[in-house]
Amino acid sequence: MCGISGFINYKMIQDRDLLKRSLDCIIHRGPDDDGMFFAEGFSMGMRRLSIIDIAAGKQPISNEDQTVTVVFNGEIYNHLELRKELENKNHIFKTHSDTETLVHGYEEWGIELPKKLRGMFAFSIHDKRKNKLFICRDL
Repeated sequence: MCGISGFINYKMIQDRDLLKRSLDCIIHRGPDDDGMFFAEGFSMGMRRLSIIDIAAGKQPISNEDQTVTVVFNGEIYNHLELRKELENKNHIFKTHSDTETLVHGYEEWGIELPKKLRGMFAFSIHDKRKNKLFICRDL
């Protein structure tokens, strides 16, 4: 299973090395890839164990205008059903990953998104427009 890490500190200067070191500590959770995202006052990153959309499922993943960015760990069992619903609402997907389903799901349903999800998951979503960080996990 993958791993995610991040820091929230509005006084902290963005420290790529600190986030990289935290991701290195969980390399055993995802040896296939890593990714990092930085915004004012926080950073988030992930270690990836490639299972779904091995070629194009790199994270973090963002929407078309880079205003919603997600790091994700887990599996959304109903992501194909949700994807179809989102495509019917004119959302355009670039990958086949369940991570991108979270991006567009957040655009469509906001913080109500977790109510639609079936699976095992933990994720962090940065909403640039609202300057908010939404962190969620399954129960």
